[in-house]
Amino acid sequence: MLAQADVAANYAFTDADFERVRSLIRKQAGISLADSKRTMVYSRLQRRLRETGHRSFTAYLDSLDKADTTEKQRFVNALTTNLTAFFREAYHFPVLADFLKQRVAVSRPVRIWCAAASTGEEPYSLAMTAVEALGERPPVEIVASDLDTDVLRRAGEAVYPLAGAQAVGNERLRRFFMKGVGQHAGHVKVKPAITSMLRFMQVNLNAPNWPFRDPFDVIFCRNVMIYFDRETKQTLLGRLHDVLRPGGLLFVGHSENFSEARDLFELQGKTVYRRVG
Repeated sequence: MLAQADVAANYAFTDADFERVRSLIRKQAGISLADSKRTMVYSRLQRRLRETGHRSFTAYLDSLDKADTTEKQRFVNALTTNLTAFFREAYHFPVLADFLKQRVAVSRPVRIWCAAASTGEEPYSLAMTAVEALGERPPVEIVASDLDTDVLRRAGEAVYPLAGAQAVGNERLRRFFMKGVGQHAGHVKVKPAITSMLRFMQVNLNAPNWPFRDPFDVIFCRNVMIYFDRETKQTLLGRLHDVLRPGGLLFVGHSENFSEARDLFELQGKTVYRRVG
């Protein structure tokens, strides 16, 4: 991280600039940046200044008013957080497996939305769980979305360092991954049987409309709402309720709880909620 002295020595970054960044990212993505995130904002956006040739944050932010959607998306990408791993918060996956076994009796595919797909580890973990619970070619459809277009591109490639993928265990590594050889040594690729279960798309959770026609049986929206203020979170919870089937499950992050939304969701387990109504 850069100290404040380093900030001043490189690019001009005023209090007004920081407030403009906070306003823009909240408007575009619903993200509420705390005062403590100033250094993080500087560190991440200085790369955009270098690549676009601007000499100050004020000049860069002024340019965003006239920029095409590509640079505006890069601004958002720079400020989003994408911490993820295969089978992260592992206690959720047995709950999902049990739920899938109960729902598989219905005549239609079980629909899952992974609302913060990041680089793909989470939605691929959902697909692996479905295969383990229901067998090969399970009747499960997974929509994997994110706001950040860069991480979605990497997720679609389905290639990961072997060191990180080893956390799934040897059995899953053999069953669900292909090891790279030659110039791809040290990496693995998720097998087509798993990748074919997923459909990736960009979705802004803060957008007025979502591109879904059919409701979901399961929604994973983990460690997302911690970045939203109370009003934005309440609005999102209402919309998640609307696109979740009655009795469907909402999985959230370990530090998120929604006791204020008891009319929408009832707690079923550790950060697992069932739709009410």
